[in-house]
Amino acid sequence: MSSLELLSPAGSLAYLEVAFRLVMAVALAGLLGWDREEKDRPAGLRTYMLVALAAAVFTVLTFEIFETVRQFAGNTDPIRIIEAVTAGVAFLAAGTIIQGRDSVRGLTTGAGMWMAGALGVAVGAGYYLLAIFAALLSFAILRFVHVLVQSDPGRTTKSILIDETEVDEGSG
Repeated sequence: MSSLELLSPAGSLAYLEVAFRLVMAVALAGLLGWDREEKDRPAGLRTYMLVALAAAVFTVLTFEIFETVRQFAGNTDPIRIIEAVTAGVAFLAAGTIIQGRDSVRGLTTGAGMWMAGALGVAVGAGYYLLAIFAALLSFAILRFVHVLVQSDPGRTTKSILIDETEVDEGSG
């Protein structure tokens, strides 16, 4: 019996419970992200939503993997898998964040990478429905949430041009 079945013996309700948890994480983080978006902060609505979704997926996975391993393997610690993945993905995601004089770019990319790590753990652990639902929520966040923010006529965004031309100082 998995921890999802412990939550709801009917089985199908367990999946509804997980879906509810994921949507609730996205919605609550969306409130915080909306505030950040309104104040024109670098980490906005989509970033907050993706980070909360990934955290919820990792949490559900932790309970599920722990319960599964406890039943079959006894005294092992499967949580180390999640710790290793989150540390590695966080390192990669941090590398996508670029801070300039007046801007920070790449936060949503970093959050998306963290979410991708959560999806990878979910699929690797065999929790396909969790992974599919989380991927669909992530796609909706990335694809459609920015439309809500951009539709605000009073909102201004800063555009910064970064000149990456190289100057050859050695020849002349």
